Amino acid sequence: MAHLALVEDRLRECVESADPFVSEAAKHLMEAGGKRFRPMLVAVCAHFGDPDAPELVDASAVLELTHVATLYHDDVMDEALVRRGTPSANARWGNSLAILVGDFLFSRAAELAAGLGPDAVRIQAQTFAQLVHGQIAETVGPRDADPVEHHLKVLDGKTASLMATCGTFGGMFSGASPATTAALTTYCETLGLAFQLSDDLLDISSDSTDSGKTPGTDLREGVPTLPVLYALASEDSDPAAVRLRRILADGPVTDDALHAEALELLRDSVALKRARETVRGYAEQARAQLQGLPRNAARDALESLCDVIADRIA
Repeated sequence: MAHLALVEDRLRECVESADPFVSEAAKHLMEAGGKRFRPMLVAVCAHFGDPDAPELVDASAVLELTHVATLYHDDVMDEALVRRGTPSANARWGNSLAILVGDFLFSRAAELAAGLGPDAVRIQAQTFAQLVHGQIAETVGPRDADPVEHHLKVLDGKTASLMATCGTFGGMFSGASPATTAALTTYCETLGLAFQLSDDLLDISSDSTDSGKTPGTDLREGVPTLPVLYALASEDSDPAAVRLRRILADGPVTDDALHAEALELLRDSVALKRARETVRGYAEQARAQLQGLPRNAARDALESLCDVIADRIA
């Protein structure tokens, strides 16, 4: 797609610095791969207006730069050693430099947004605030809140908010109507939540590393996911459900034998079935949010993404 090629060129320009080290560190994750899903979503949404509007390239780059910047920060928070199959920036250069490189990419995103006008700056700043609130919520934990509601709040902030802005930018910079732009924004936010929740299920149900994660990684690290939260909240007296709750109640499941047992119990659990229903519900909700839009190839593509989510958790 020509749009994505232009975005890639703009990204390469944005990570360049007068300091060769900054350029190297900023390129580290940008060149390590990535699906460029957010620029693609902007491009598809732009087909409800003028998909060739020149502002769309910079708008897409703003969102991808913001996304990649969060990865630098996330890896520091998670003490991750690998990202996209390559050593993480914090593993290679240390936490302080990884944070600063993330900040550099955020500044580049803000600079691009400034060229798109005050509305773009305001929206990008609001999105950044939501990303930060999501990370803070994850860091402090649910406290007195319901753990499932808290988990959804975290994902809405950390993932869905940036996806929502893809719909906003795709609509507004292509010249789509305000009503169409609003529908695209809502759709993208719901899709982002569904897609991220589907990762929760893949961590348990995947039989291979095709998803990019070793099955049970979140379970081993004690990362709360939707099926685990549903299992812990269950009052099912079935022996398997009781046994599963006992294993999960202790947090990270690091013992290999217990890990294998918990994974098997989760795969056969009512909690996993309930989580699948939740994800499908969000996917169908996203599809419904497209109903008022014109029937065209772009709408068909957006609806197909809902099918992709349903298929990946089947």
